[in-house]
Amino acid sequence: MRPADAEAQAVAVFAALTDPTRRALLDELGRAGPATVTDLARRLPISRQAVAKHLGQLAEAGLISSGERVGRRHPYQLEPAPVRAAQRWLAMLAGNWDDRLSALENALDTTDTKESRDHGHS
Repeated sequence: MRPADAEAQAVAVFAALTDPTRRALLDELGRAGPATVTDLARRLPISRQAVAKHLGQLAEAGLISSGERVGRRHPYQLEPAPVRAAQRWLAMLAGNWDDRLSALENALDTTDTKESRDHGHS
């Protein structure tokens, strides 16, 4: 299940990324490509059950998907779209802050200019 709106998607991504084990799994999938639970458990110092649990949480956030099953192998792969959605949301948030900070800066500049004019005529 993937959250529909951008903010909810970003929250799901950030929540999934809070755990160092999940970040390690994403790093491993990014570095080595698609892998099964068993492959990942061999490469990382965690149990197969823990890998499966964390992969489930990453899949819930939309960060990974299960590839096409080949026999008994069920590889997982990265899905970049949720990270891009989170980046867009952060950019929008940063843009809002930039707009507010620019408005504040302009207001302060206007106040400074007015005070300089007022003190200059005294």
